[in-house]
Amino acid sequence: MASKKQHSDEVARERLIDLAADFYDQFVAGEIPTMELPTRTKSNIEYDEDSHVWVYGDRTSKRSANSVRGAQKLLKATYTIEFLARQLDEGRSSTLRELYYLSESWDAKDAHFSNQDESNQLIEDLEIVSNVTREDFHMRPEESGAKLMGPLKIREQTNRGDREIHCQLDVGQGGYQIPNNPDTIEFLEHDIDFVMCVETGGMRDRLVENGFDEEYNTLVVHLGGQPARATRRITKRLHDELDVPVVVFTDGDPWSYRIFGSVAYGSIKSAHLSEYLATPEAKFVGIQPQDIVEYDLPTDPLADSDINALKSELDDPRFMTDYWEEQIELQLDIGKKAEQQALAARGLDFVTEEYLPTRLDEMGII
Repeated sequence: MASKKQHSDEVARERLIDLAADFYDQFVAGEIPTMELPTRTKSNIEYDEDSHVWVYGDRTSKRSANSVRGAQKLLKATYTIEFLARQLDEGRSSTLRELYYLSESWDAKDAHFSNQDESNQLIEDLEIVSNVTREDFHMRPEESGAKLMGPLKIREQTNRGDREIHCQLDVGQGGYQIPNNPDTIEFLEHDIDFVMCVETGGMRDRLVENGFDEEYNTLVVHLGGQPARATRRITKRLHDELDVPVVVFTDGDPWSYRIFGSVAYGSIKSAHLSEYLATPEAKFVGIQPQDIVEYDLPTDPLADSDINALKSELDDPRFMTDYWEEQIELQLDIGKKAEQQALAARGLDFVTEEYLPTRLDEMGII
């Protein structure tokens, strides 16, 4: 495992240095330095019918030093490349927020970032042109990754040595907190029948308290709302490497359907990483609009923003199936939405004794 990590560090450093060398070679040849990238706009995002994920289209744009603004962008890229390469040499890591502040110490004032959005975007640019993820640059986001609870034993590589952890037997009820780079985890053994990604902390806690993970050999993954990259990456690895089904359990509203879409098909913001993060085989459990009707769940009325989002999803390639069109049209018709915890109206055990077993049986998961 250590040699694998060392190799990925070497590849990341080599590609960063190659980028800087390319700028230098352009200077030596008397050319204006440029860096070409896919145009990162919604109109240049395409849904790939073969891989079933979001990808960038063919349009590109250039970062060029033929203007003061363009030259400043490439200067910032050069300073950032130098910082990242040194960070890899030293075996250290930093957060995206720290990078923004670190730039204040760089000797060229024009290399300082004006805000964190600018530094975040530059890291994404470097990911795209180098074909290396920010995790391999040892860059960490502020948000945490998923918490896992279930019959899985892993080995995690840390800067304090390797640790073997069973994600049921060796953790408290809070579960195992995955690292920001889940590729430092090795799956050792498991008894997982399926992975369940759960949107809310309250529902995740209910499933664990009721012993759902033990009774159904389920690995429960807490998404924590819109899932972090680490959460989506570990979910994809679990599916691809362990060959287990993945299901997603969220609230019953348009924004939660997009959480499912992010897990299954990727997001527009990270289209360059869709094949690394997305799990197109993931299936949606609920809450379905159909469930709201059948179980007479407590609801809230759809706001105008909800209605607009649902109508937008009818034109979204990720939701252009008979199933989703039927569910979205039903929700627009009833004008209601419901939270996962609304199932508690039928008792605290209803979700694990009735709702999920029935739904998962219908889906052929259990």
